Amino acid sequence: MRVGLIMPLGDDGTGRIPPYRDVRALARQAEASGFDTIWVFDHFLFQTAHGTVEGINEGWTVLAGLADATERIGLGTLVLCTAFRNPALIAKQAATLDEMSGGRLTLGLGAGWHEPEFRAFGYPFDHLGPRFVEAFTIIRGLLRDGRVDVQGRFVEARDCALVPPPIRDDMPLLVAARGPRLLRLAAREADAWNAAWFGRPDERLAQRVANLHEACAEVGRDPDTMAVTVGLNVRFPDLIPAGLEPDTDAALGGSAEDLADGLRAHAAAGASEAICSLDPATPAALERLAEGLERYRAAA
Repeated sequence: MRVGLIMPLGDDGTGRIPPYRDVRALARQAEASGFDTIWVFDHFLFQTAHGTVEGINEGWTVLAGLADATERIGLGTLVLCTAFRNPALIAKQAATLDEMSGGRLTLGLGAGWHEPEFRAFGYPFDHLGPRFVEAFTIIRGLLRDGRVDVQGRFVEARDCALVPPPIRDDMPLLVAARGPRLLRLAAREADAWNAAWFGRPDERLAQRVANLHEACAEVGRDPDTMAVTVGLNVRFPDLIPAGLEPDTDAALGGSAEDLADGLRAHAAAGASEAICSLDPATPAALERLAEGLERYRAAA
């Protein structure tokens, strides 16, 4: 099982939004520590239930910088919201970033879910599922075939060509989906699927994987041909600054052996990759997770 790491574009768990130089350093630390991939979120802002607005840096821009700052480690979006950009432009950006990185990009795509950021930035929040299907059709067509001619209800790309062409026609496409319609799309068209966020494997995760397998059966696909990625919370409360309350969501933590055991449990449950979100997302926390990764691989 591969193990990846989320880059902190918003609050890193210490009460601040880290500057790019710190994110860059963390990515290089992850690469030196043997992680397989680094991932970025795609959000513009978060609004809490109390109306507080929390910020986050723009993911594509940061990922382009990290493509140049690293050499080996895989790069991914978890996940890019297709409603935020013209889908043909997304394909163009993905092909460019893949060339910049020497073919290291996994393009993760999703429909979006946080209404306040749609409203704040002027994007429509209706028909998210149908909008995603149309966008995905354009993106996949351009990246796989180099040309599309699509006129949909919500988006279009008429006689659109991707020039220069992508350096590979098999860039992995990941879809984060839960509902039946988008699960069937993922089962039919995607290379990988994501479920998040978890600690150790639980009944929620088992049900979501079962739903994916059902979708695969409906479209006639062997589920073993689809990569299953699982987003994991990894939390070290003793590293969170005094006065800040740690989240209470399920999370891995503890000693290096505890972390390794959690990774083993997800591998045994069928995960192809564990994508870890650190709390706090600091060099010290990454060093602890790296010790768990080393222990996990030593026993594999």
